[in-house]
Formats: sequence, C-alpha cells, structure tokens
Amino acid sequence: MLPLRILYQDEHLVAVHKPAGLLVHRSALARGETQFLLQQLRDQIGKRVYPVHRLDRPTSGVIVFALSSTVAGLLSEAFSERQVEKRYLAVVRGKAPDEARLDYPLREEDGSRPKAEMPAMPAMTDIRRLDSVELPVQVDRYPVARYSLMEARPLTGRRHQIRRHLSRRGYPIIGDAKHGKSVHNRFFADQLNAPRLLLAATHLAFDHPVLAKRVALTCALDDTMTALFHHLGWAGHLPLDSVRTPPLTPPSALQTL
Repeated sequence: MLPLRILYQDEHLVAVHKPAGLLVHRSALARGETQFLLQQLRDQIGKRVYPVHRLDRPTSGVIVFALSSTVAGLLSEAFSERQVEKRYLAVVRGKAPDEARLDYPLREEDGSRPKAEMPAMPAMTDIRRLDSVELPVQVDRYPVARYSLMEARPLTGRRHQIRRHLSRRGYPIIGDAKHGKSVHNRFFADQLNAPRLLLAATHLAFDHPVLAKRVALTCALDDTMTALFHHLGWAGHLPLDSVRTPPLTPPSALQTL
C-alpha cells in the first residue's frame, strides 16, 4: 500500500489526498471492508486523527483531519456553518453552460428511512465550465460525443450533492454508476482508461481553528485523471499541490483600512 500524500500538517490538523475508492472511516455501509483512510493516516503519522468532513468513497482529493477532539469540534462547526470554501473538478457528459447556480432541494440518502419520507433540504451548487471537447465517436445515439470539464463549488453540504445536482441539470458526471449513464461510463473505462468517478476535490480553504491564519490547500489530480486531461487537451487546467497560509487580518486592522 502506497503512503498517503500529505498536503499540510501542523500540531493541530493534517490534510491529505484521499485516493478514489477508499472509504474515509468505518460505517454501516462498509461491511467487509478492511482498508480505511482514517486508520491508514493514523498509522502513517503515528497520531490519532479525527474526521471533520467527508468525501464519497469514489471521490478523490483533499480532505482534512483534526489531531484533537477540540480542534475537530471547531473545524466541524466551520464546515456546518459554510465557512469553508470548497472546489471540485468534474468531467460531465454534454456541453454544459458557461456558469450556473444549481438550486435544487435534495432529500437525504442516509438509508435510515425511505428517501421519499425524508424532508427536502435546501441545496445549492455553483458550476462553471472550464473547457469542453467533442470526440468523433458515436457513444450514444449521436454521431459525436461531447464532454465538459466543470468546476463545482458546493454552497451547502448535502450527501452526493454535486453528483445529484449535475445529473438533475442534465450533465451527469462520468463514472457515476447511480446518477450517470452507463454507456458513457463504459466508454471512458474501456477506451480512455478512466474506470472511476471523475470527480475530485481540488481546493479547500478555511480559517485555522487555532492559529491566526487562513489555510488554502490545492490538490493535484491522481494519475487516472491527469492522464485523461492530457488526452483530452485539458492539461492547462491541471491543479498542482500547493499550500497558502496568509495571516488573518484582525478586525481592528480592517477598521483602519
């Protein structure tokens, strides 16, 4: 097993690149699984780690853990109160709009009750098309196949929000077995060597819960998505691992500006 790629670490928190296909931690849905990100990271750094947010199993990208229960509580609150900036990259079917705000309420999908019995919760995602491609192949009923590279910024945190919102708008993410279209998923798997959900968390920014600084993390894509971007002519959109930690401006300083 390869070591996890650590993007940032201090005495209070640690951020890593989560590989696609790896569960973050044990759950009722994880029967029979033996590999989990939380345990792997704990063993790698030799410290107990505390989850503060989630990434779906098939999604890759940046995820942050706290190194104490106190910091976990502070960070969890920041996530729940929408004080964290999140950006994702997704490859979708079709030529999506330049920009749009997807404002579709979503019912919870936690399995505790039938979905139809769950209340519809507000959910909002901003999307922006970064690039698109037209391939001279007939994948579906059309003689050409169009795909788009999308940046998604979820403004709420519902389960599978980006996947469900893009599918609802008519631009399902490639590799999404539940909300996508199997013929396109098979084309990417068989012809483009991309047999996975093409969704990656590439950016996370938040105020440090202890230190007086902003933490802005950007995460490079894994080998599968990197090779695909090169093949489709999207290499210019590839993010690189980076960390920015500008100091927070105290309120008193803002008043004097």
